[in-house]
Amino acid sequence: MKRICITGAGGMIGTALTEYALSQDAAVLALVRPGGRPMRLSHPQLTVAECDLADLRTFASDLPCDGFVHLGWASTYGDARNDVPTQLLNIEYTLDAVRLAKRLGCTAFVTAGSQAEYGPCTEPLRPDTPAFPRTGYGIAKLAAGQLARLLCAQLDMRHCHARILSVYGGADRAETIVSTCVDSMIRGEGPSLTACTQTWDFLHVRDAARALFLMLEHGRDGAVYPVGSGQAKPLREYVLEIRRLTGCTAEPRFGDRLLSPDAVKYLCADLSALTADTGFLPEISFEQGILQTIEERKGGTS
Repeated sequence: MKRICITGAGGMIGTALTEYALSQDAAVLALVRPGGRPMRLSHPQLTVAECDLADLRTFASDLPCDGFVHLGWASTYGDARNDVPTQLLNIEYTLDAVRLAKRLGCTAFVTAGSQAEYGPCTEPLRPDTPAFPRTGYGIAKLAAGQLARLLCAQLDMRHCHARILSVYGGADRAETIVSTCVDSMIRGEGPSLTACTQTWDFLHVRDAARALFLMLEHGRDGAVYPVGSGQAKPLREYVLEIRRLTGCTAEPRFGDRLLSPDAVKYLCADLSALTADTGFLPEISFEQGILQTIEERKGGTS
């Protein structure tokens, strides 16, 4: 890949993907939300352009690209995940991104999906695990990925769909379980949590970025790839590991909060297809990733 285009490039995964692509000598056309958090990166091969998702259909650039990763998405958390009009627009924005990729000269396109596409599961998530999403967000991600695959085939572009599980890092939202625990424990406070009995799979954002880049370069046309660490354990164990790494003496307040009936109880990615097709394996352990996250959030880079 000589140059790639990334939507949602100002977000946590988008920034990490931009950094990784530049480290691989690929130029990047980074599309960011107008008025959003500015990118802190500066590089001679990086071009940053403001473009709202609604303007993808008219966006023009004289920079040819080889690959395209669509990370941009509106209404990704909270009650907005079930806002039907917005999620319908997200599907259309995804198809606008496919058409933009074609105009830029791309030969490969990656859509960023979600574990929410699967719905409740009790076994490792595979490319062929049946998908029964229960939220508007999951339904829209599933439809967007499938329609993008169809449109890419019509436009002669290779397409891969990444179903991303739980990605964490220093720039993540404060409301996530990892950020909540790290921030509270840095202050010496025990966070208020559910019983944390869910089984979870966490992947550091830099590993997630590398997985997306490898899909762009080597992914099989039409493939769906779950993206996680491939390892899972009870959420309580992750919380206690964060406590150890922060040096916090306060006890987490397990059971203070009720678990939502719709909460995901089990997450674990089966990486066999992704590894076979692209060579991807996680490189950053949870301990290493949390130590990096602690330093980044202490330094105010979140």
